[in-house]
Amino acid sequence: MKKRKFHIKKTHCKFSFQFELRFWEKMTSGELLSVEPLELKFPFQVNRQVSCFIQASNQTDDHVAFKVKTTNPKKYCVRPNTGIILPRSSCEISVTMQAQREAPLDMQCKDKFLLQSIVTSPDTNPKDITPELFSKDQGNVEECKLKVLYIAPPQSSSDADGSEEGSQKYRMLDNSTEAQSLISKLTEEKASAVQRSNKLQQELELLKRESKKGGISLVIAILIGLLGVVLGYFIKTTNAT
Repeated sequence: MKKRKFHIKKTHCKFSFQFELRFWEKMTSGELLSVEPLELKFPFQVNRQVSCFIQASNQTDDHVAFKVKTTNPKKYCVRPNTGIILPRSSCEISVTMQAQREAPLDMQCKDKFLLQSIVTSPDTNPKDITPELFSKDQGNVEECKLKVLYIAPPQSSSDADGSEEGSQKYRMLDNSTEAQSLISKLTEEKASAVQRSNKLQQELELLKRESKKGGISLVIAILIGLLGVVLGYFIKTTNAT
């Protein structure tokens, strides 16, 4: 009985030692998370917000907590910036660069990201993930550094069509401006002609009254009437245009 009890204890110690050895090798091998890509490529455009994605895959049979840091936190928005990845699972991390007012010289960027990861217990809550968890004092923290690259946005056929449409719009705008100017000029001429016609009609009425009194000849009255007809025709022509 004593020999049997000693044998069980020895087997248990051997299993515990092998587990701790595999755990330590896994922690020091730097393979907690497989991270892709290692370079964050942003299609840079002035005054436009752009995003790219990080795929973090848990290569272990343990729960892995992660945290994303950047050298320029005001410039980027990371969602999620902390979390727990289940065993043999993946997590997609979105990195969004805020709209920039001007392009950097030579399209070079010195910003960097750091993705830290550490094995955690299965009952760990995402709210329990604190900066202290990834402190070097804790040990066994894996770190993955990511670079930032700016690339030129792709030039699509729709962009070219858009530029042609834009030029057509400018031409239409110029044409509409000229048309508005012409309409305004014709309106002013019409108003002036109507004013002159009203004045002539008033004078004609006055002359008719005076002609009845014998103060003006019939020839002058006829000429004034013909002038009124001509002005009326001119007004109709202006309305038609």
